[in-house]
Amino acid sequence: MSKPVIDTVTVSHHLGSSQWQAVSPGGSVVGVATLRTTIPLGHALLLPPVRATKPAAPELSLYVEPRWRRRGIGSLLLAAVRQQVSEPRLVADVPEGSPGEAFCRRHGFRQTRSRRHDLLTYGDVHRAWLGELVDAEHPGYRLTHWTGDLSDAPNVEELLRSPDRPGNALLTAADTNGDLAAYAVAVVDALFQPRARQYGPTVLPEHRGRRLGRWVNAALIQRLREVHPYVDEIETAAEDDPHLVALHEHLGFRFFRRTHLYELALP
Repeated sequence: MSKPVIDTVTVSHHLGSSQWQAVSPGGSVVGVATLRTTIPLGHALLLPPVRATKPAAPELSLYVEPRWRRRGIGSLLLAAVRQQVSEPRLVADVPEGSPGEAFCRRHGFRQTRSRRHDLLTYGDVHRAWLGELVDAEHPGYRLTHWTGDLSDAPNVEELLRSPDRPGNALLTAADTNGDLAAYAVAVVDALFQPRARQYGPTVLPEHRGRRLGRWVNAALIQRLREVHPYVDEIETAAEDDPHLVALHEHLGFRFFRRTHLYELALP
């Protein structure tokens, strides 16, 4: 019996990502590959472009419906991505011990590092306590917020100077006399998706020891729900940084999973 012919279709860009779909002869979408902009973690988001050593690689996520697996659909989608992408490399963040790891190794991806992922569920958040954290005074510092698309500017300071606009990203920052001191970012991948991704918080070295990380993170959690009321969960990753893990746990995040980051160099 011959295998069904699977077509790959490029979907219009949405919310800063590109997408390819694998479509069965009956018209059903049986697999999806998505490329989204990688958000630099930590101080990398602060660096102006001239100081960047190499461009950020887009992150690949690939999913095939369970009953359609082991038919080469994942390889077909990856080939479609490789034909159209212009970046010199891709990265993929896959769960530890999952079939995705075997897929990455089979297709020439190289493991670069591991991440611990924690999850916060809004149903477990004590809203009054969170409000107290946000309202706590930090003399000399103030909170600022921004919403929009992270591709609008190359670093946090320029984002904060740009006007708010519709977009999938929220940024909460603390500054002192106009100088950035700390920030945290949240991204919603698609409209009405119930889980957001959080990056940070990051506190600049000269401003550490003032609980600014907890402050901007609590404010981000509060504002995210106000702007996107359909979001029920926030997932965040930390590369085994004990201070960041402790801060997340204090705010109600709990261990969710561990992933490995793989990188593929493109010809």
